[in-house]
Amino acid sequence: MNDLQGHDFEDLQAGMSASFAKTITEADIVLFAGASGDNNAMHINEEFASATPFKGRIAHGMLTASVISAAIAGKLPGPGTIYLSQSLRFKAPVHPGDTVKATVTVKELFPEKRRVSLTTVCTVAGKVVIEGEALVMPTARHQPA
Repeated sequence: MNDLQGHDFEDLQAGMSASFAKTITEADIVLFAGASGDNNAMHINEEFASATPFKGRIAHGMLTASVISAAIAGKLPGPGTIYLSQSLRFKAPVHPGDTVKATVTVKELFPEKRRVSLTTVCTVAGKVVIEGEALVMPTARHQPA
C-alpha cells in the first residue's frame, strides 16, 4: 500500500481483486437524473415504469456502473488511479433499494505504459447486473522511462 492507502503499479499482480458495495437509494436516482440530465421515465416515473416488463422504476445504468468507479478509486488500484476506458454489458436491472456490489480484478499488467486491465462485475444479491473491463493507470513508485 502507498501513502494514499492504494496500490502502486509495482504492487499489483494478476488475480488481485477488491469489492465495494452501495445501496442505490431514491435520492441517488433523483440526484443522478438531475446531474446527468437523464430524465428517462424508466428512472423517474413509477406509473410509466410499472407498465413495462421491469414492473417499476430502475436505476440508471451509468449510476449503477459508477459503483465500479468507486471500487477502482477507493480499493483497487485505489486513490490516484486514472480511468482510461471502460466497457459495460448490462445484464439485469437494478431497482431502488438494491445493493450493488462491484468487484474489480486485475486481469493483465502492461509495464511499458504502466497500465492495468481489470475485469469489472456488478452483482445484486449474487446476480450479475453488469460485466465489463476497464483500463486504468494507477500510481507508481517509479515513473516509466
